[in-house]
Amino acid sequence: MNSPHPLLHTGPSVGFDQPFEMLAACHARMERSLDLLGRLGRHLHAQGCDAQARSAAADVLRYFDIAAPLHHQDEELHVLPLLRERGKAGLAARLRADHQVMEHDWARLRPDLLAVVDSGLDAQALPAAVARWRQFAALYRRHLAAEEAMAFPVVTGGLTPLQQQAMGNEMAARRGATPPR
Repeated sequence: MNSPHPLLHTGPSVGFDQPFEMLAACHARMERSLDLLGRLGRHLHAQGCDAQARSAAADVLRYFDIAAPLHHQDEELHVLPLLRERGKAGLAARLRADHQVMEHDWARLRPDLLAVVDSGLDAQALPAAVARWRQFAALYRRHLAAEEAMAFPVVTGGLTPLQQQAMGNEMAARRGATPPR
């Protein structure tokens, strides 16, 4: 699918019948949103707050306002309890603490993006905004890497197809989507 402008990219999609693949696909979409945030900072510096910048800011807002909180809930309901059950309580606590910090950091940088959408982020505010965006992206990337390298391998092994189906059903229901068959 072609992007409406060069700042945006599309990515993979999977269904609730494959809940861990869905979590991984969410990570890929988060990476793209974080990349978009970085490109947005460079674009604002070079081009100012044009239509592309406003659209990109709206896309990042949409992802981190809607999809990211649902993803964090998925992990807190389905991944972190399994980590605790399998003797990885410290890792579960670290990932939960990361979620809290990311939510706090998102609340701090969200007004920057709202200002871009409203064409109101002035050039003097841009360096501090971009610094917040970089810090946010760095934490998210460390968090995603830890989940993929340490958490997901621990929790995916040993789950029965019925357990995975229940997980997918819950994830779908929380989003108001049709559960997998």
